[in-house]
Amino acid sequence: MVRKLNLPVNKMVHDARTRIKEIETLDAISRLDDPNIVIVDIRDVRERQRMGFIPGSFHCPRGMAEFWVDPESPYFKEIFSQDKQFVFHCASGWRSALTVDTLNKMGFMCAHLKDGFSGWQKLGGPVIKTESGQ
Repeated sequence: MVRKLNLPVNKMVHDARTRIKEIETLDAISRLDDPNIVIVDIRDVRERQRMGFIPGSFHCPRGMAEFWVDPESPYFKEIFSQDKQFVFHCASGWRSALTVDTLNKMGFMCAHLKDGFSGWQKLGGPVIKTESGQ
């Protein structure tokens, strides 16, 4: 039996994208060396190992994003206290859209890479591959 959902994920992503800042891939590629930008990869570490990752990106597993950005959380990561623009990404832009929407609601203003890592690769953005994904 397939259940009909009241709010399917594609609708959630669409709605999130109306509320968040989206960064175009070419803009992100051109700003890769900007010291005021932190690219945050929320993909699973196995995705990073298999497909590679954006040079200098910070890995934050999707399930920890809310906890790592909250200074009152026991899991808070200091990187998120920096006065920089944070640009989150996943593979295609769906998970990062939902993540950024949630983080913005929390008061952590950030953006996401509109077309995700797949768009980054398609447009020739630099990629690093390692066995560890780090």
